[in-house]
Amino acid sequence: MLEQDDNTRLFYEMICRFLEREADPYYPEWEAAGQVPRDFWLKLGEAGMLAIDLPEEYGGTAADFAITQLVLEEISRRGFGGLASAYNIHANIVIPYLEHLANEEQKQQWLPRMATGAVMSAIAMTEPGAGSDLANIKTRAVKVVDGWLLSGSKIFITNGMIADMVIVCAKTDPAAGAKGMSLFLVDAHLPGFSRGKPIQKIGQHASDTAELFFEQMLLPANALLGEEGAGFAYLMQELPRERLGVGAQALGAMEGALALTLAYVKERSAFGQPIASFQNTRFKLAEVRAQIDMARAYFNHCLTLYRQKRMTSTDAAILKLQLTEMQCQTIDQCLQLFGGYGYTLDYPISRFYVDARVQTIYAGTSEIMKEVIARSMLGK
Repeated sequence: MLEQDDNTRLFYEMICRFLEREADPYYPEWEAAGQVPRDFWLKLGEAGMLAIDLPEEYGGTAADFAITQLVLEEISRRGFGGLASAYNIHANIVIPYLEHLANEEQKQQWLPRMATGAVMSAIAMTEPGAGSDLANIKTRAVKVVDGWLLSGSKIFITNGMIADMVIVCAKTDPAAGAKGMSLFLVDAHLPGFSRGKPIQKIGQHASDTAELFFEQMLLPANALLGEEGAGFAYLMQELPRERLGVGAQALGAMEGALALTLAYVKERSAFGQPIASFQNTRFKLAEVRAQIDMARAYFNHCLTLYRQKRMTSTDAAILKLQLTEMQCQTIDQCLQLFGGYGYTLDYPISRFYVDARVQTIYAGTSEIMKEVIARSMLGK
């Protein structure tokens, strides 16, 4: 867990009390429904947990950004992977995008309502034919007299079904490659915006995922986020924080899975003795504990770098690669110790297992992370 001063401990205690009261009893229902209800987001906003490090003038609490990572970690430790991903998008990615890139009018329009949960958000980059290859996106935004005309579609969009506002990456100059991309603040209630059916996934069921469509959608001129043509640079600029959030999810999930496993192997017996007494069990648990502690050390190092504005895209890639791959490996080892029970939905370890798998895919696949790291050493 994050090194805690008195302020951090107060936040952590509040987070735990809130989740115990407002999430623990209802999470299975949200998984079945495929969505976290809006009233929960409103309660999060009322508790000051949606815009933790946002300045107070925009509805935030102006706390340390690391508290947001702590919220992500605690949600994940409880096995709420879908909720963690949805929270990460809104509170740890989209809100910072607006804080860093939006003009004052845009901030006043969106941030106070995002802080309360009245406006939920998403970010839309991936397309049916362009995942990690952002330079190949087809969604277009054409400048017209009244603003911008947006056309295209996006897929695998977390919070896509509930989002009131979506940051959309679109080509504004198709001939300019990466320098021809721009970001737009898209009001999901405007004509021309539509959503497909919720995408069914093998895990993270409480996190709604959707395909979005923009059919000659007229956006106001002030929908442009930042400068025209700077979209790709902005995405690269904000990636470190996004990947910190994914790392926090990985850490929390590993801790939660290990806690479940420790409790199980102490109470479950085989051949007349507790499973915990077998050398294989003890060695596997020791390996998991060691991996988590090593992961946390690098995560805390990256927190320090980010706070000092020195965290690079390579640092973020290493963090994301190692912690998400480790999450899948360690939780697999934990599930194995449950035997056949681990493969049943009656035991929460199974949810930790299926929720982990997407962590090596979204926010940049492990293969892309390796490419980023290699390029930093060898050049293009």
